[in-house]
Amino acid sequence: MIALLEDHIITGVTTNPTILQKDGHRPRNIPDLHRRFTDAGAEEIFFQATGATRAEMQGNAAEIRGLGDRVIVKIPATAIGFRVAAECARAGAPVLLTAVYTIAQAVAAASIGARYIAPYFGRLDDSGLDALDVVGSMHRAIAGSGTNVLVASVRTPTVAANLALAGIGHITAHPSVIEAMLVDPASDAAAVDFEAAARV
Repeated sequence: MIALLEDHIITGVTTNPTILQKDGHRPRNIPDLHRRFTDAGAEEIFFQATGATRAEMQGNAAEIRGLGDRVIVKIPATAIGFRVAAECARAGAPVLLTAVYTIAQAVAAASIGARYIAPYFGRLDDSGLDALDVVGSMHRAIAGSGTNVLVASVRTPTVAANLALAGIGHITAHPSVIEAMLVDPASDAAAVDFEAAARV
C-alpha cells in the first residue's frame, strides 16, 4: 500500500479494525500508521471509530479526528453509528458511513451530510443480490447531495471497470487488485515489441 501511494497510483488508504488486525496492528498503532500514510503522500486516510455505546464511539471518533486534516472518520451504518456520524458531520468532520447495504441507508447518510458511504460490493454479490445494480441505485439516489459512493470489497479489475462505467468514481481494493488493474498481456507484449524496435 505504501508503495502504491509513493508511486502516485492511489491517493488514499482505507482501513477497518478487521484489516488492521489481519495486518498485525492494534488500535494503539493508528497514530503511527497515520504518520506513515501521510509521509507516503496519502490525501485521505480512513480510520474506523469503534465503541459498544454511543459515548464510546463518540470518544473514539474524536480521537481519530484529532489525528489531522487528512483523516476521514469511518463509522458503521448502525442506529448508533448514524447518530455519531451526524454529530461529527455537524461539527465539520468528514465522515464515511461504512457497511451500507440498502438504498434507504444511502439516502439517510446523504441527509446527515456524510462525505462518503461504503457499500461492500463483494458481500452484496455473495448474498445473491445484483451488487452492481444495488450500488448503482445508491449512486443515483444520492446524486447531487454531496455524498459520494466509495465502493469497498472490490475483488477484480473487471468489477472496478464496471463501477466506473456506472458512474462511480471511488473504490477501495486490496493492493493486488490495484496492481492487476495496471497490466494486460497485450500491453506487455506491445512493450516488448517497442523495446525490440528501439534496439534495431
